[in-house]
Amino acid sequence: MPIAREGYPFIAAIIILTVIVHLSLGWEWAMPFWIASVFILQFFREPKIKVPTAPGAIVSPAYGRIVSVTQDINPYNGKLSHRIAIFLNVFSVHSNQIPMSGVVTKREYTTGKFLNAALDKSSEENERNALVIQSENSLEVVCIQIAGLIARRILCYVNEGDQVSKGDKYGFIRFGSRVEIYLPLDCTIRAAIGDKVRGGSDLIGYMPQELTI
Repeated sequence: MPIAREGYPFIAAIIILTVIVHLSLGWEWAMPFWIASVFILQFFREPKIKVPTAPGAIVSPAYGRIVSVTQDINPYNGKLSHRIAIFLNVFSVHSNQIPMSGVVTKREYTTGKFLNAALDKSSEENERNALVIQSENSLEVVCIQIAGLIARRILCYVNEGDQVSKGDKYGFIRFGSRVEIYLPLDCTIRAAIGDKVRGGSDLIGYMPQELTI
């Protein structure tokens, strides 16, 4: 099972502690630590992805369950857009993927609260990090990593001016969170509330037809 590099320190620490408890106090005392070790291993798993090659395909930026598909004002350009929210629970894969190839034209970090990420108000009140990505044909999407009740650490590995490719890993959020994506209104949406999606692999929409030719 591939493991995300973000998990190496946590995995090493819990395994060392578990072995010490096991050797010192025995199996019964060590059982909770072994359970915690398994949980941390599964939390930091990082499955291989297969990026769709369909023209104009836009992929999910995260693994999780879609909890909202609405039209709302994009806070980063002021335009009415499609807004898709994905909730990641503690059993989800927590790496984040680039939804569309292009250039990062803006990266903006905002401090905030740590409300339950399943709540809509977490989008406006929680700590978050936003990326604005522009494709070669000028389509613009916004991807927002949002911290949750337990997640207290947002990691982002790309900066303004970086060229990014669809499906590339660009960040990680630890221990429960939310990711939102804003797409222009002329995009075709292929996501629905309740869908479980895999970051970098599952389609959530298509660019306008005239941009895919």
